[in-house]
Amino acid sequence: MHPRPPSRAREFWGGVQATGPLVVGAIPFAIIYGAVASTSGLSPLGAVAMSALVFAGSAQFIAANLLAAGTSVALILLTTLVVNLRHLLYAATLAPHLKHLPQRWLLPLGFWLTDESFVVVVSRYRQPDAAPYKHWYHLGSALFMYTNWIGCTVLGVLAGQHIQDPQSWGLDFAMIVTFIGMLVPFIRSRPVLVAVLAAGISATLTYSWPNKLGLIAAALLGVGAGVIAETYQARHRAAPDAPAEAP
Repeated sequence: MHPRPPSRAREFWGGVQATGPLVVGAIPFAIIYGAVASTSGLSPLGAVAMSALVFAGSAQFIAANLLAAGTSVALILLTTLVVNLRHLLYAATLAPHLKHLPQRWLLPLGFWLTDESFVVVVSRYRQPDAAPYKHWYHLGSALFMYTNWIGCTVLGVLAGQHIQDPQSWGLDFAMIVTFIGMLVPFIRSRPVLVAVLAAGISATLTYSWPNKLGLIAAALLGVGAGVIAETYQARHRAAPDAPAEAP
């Protein structure tokens, strides 16, 4: 007899449990965002509303810092757009697994897409079993991240009223470690490694650029380097073997 496929509830809570370790890294990052946003010109309600309506941690953090620095709205929008372009790649990867779902599923799952949930759910979707409710696993992961982010933003906003320089605590380092932990398992080919190295080196060299322009440059250079490496590798594989020299 074939084993019974997991139920909706089992898939949902499986997604919640698998996301738990990544939520630990997101908690201090969300608290720092809330504290920074509340001291950068946003009202407490505005800071929480950004988490509820935007739900893009790194982009929100950057926007709050740029807002505090008096950066123009156009540059803030451009920077956050570039930072979030990676979500197009996530969506393209998940699309084959979600194409059978109706819009009432696709819209919320698309909105709740984060780095952490992507790492968790793509592994579940790629498992060879034919379970029909894998999208409930996705929902559990996404909702856990969303509710945690909003709740910790509220804590950050409250803390920001009593902390003069919340970034000096260094709690956002937990998110950096989390991102590294998510990234390493995906470095499985030379083009990906080239992209990671190019982006990392570029980000280091351009860190002092104003208005986070170095982040935009690093993202573009990383993507460009990965595309070039992928193209070169594909051409190298497709090239016919050189004819042997005549004796």
